[in-house]
Amino acid sequence: MGMSVGAADEGGVMVEMNTTPLIDVMLVLLIMFIMSLPVQTHAVKLDMPRPNQNTNPPAPPVVHTVEVDFDGTVIWDGNVTQNLAQVTRYLASVAAGQPQPEVHLRPHRLAKYDTVAKILAIAQRLGVKKIGFVGNEQFLNQ
Repeated sequence: MGMSVGAADEGGVMVEMNTTPLIDVMLVLLIMFIMSLPVQTHAVKLDMPRPNQNTNPPAPPVVHTVEVDFDGTVIWDGNVTQNLAQVTRYLASVAAGQPQPEVHLRPHRLAKYDTVAKILAIAQRLGVKKIGFVGNEQFLNQ
């Protein structure tokens, strides 16, 4: 940029204005304006979905809870099961349902991994799609 260099007296007052900061600010503003211009003119065409005419909320899904106790006992919807064959029958009925109900698996923090893994393997083999762990907050404070 330019700088005002003149023959000023030693004790005299400089009367010329220093325009260097003004020019620097104007150049920065010009660059910012040029960079922001294409964003303003750019348009994206979107096909938005039509509003749903049905104002009724969908029915809540059917939920089955499977609890695995610390001693390996499996509890299906509050009823103690006799063995894993009975759990297999329950999961087969869940897999055959349309729409498929949700299965909430709640293992006790001291439950053996083997029992929980067997239930998950049975559910996967039968094609249960909606299964999830519930009650994981019990594992946070160990």
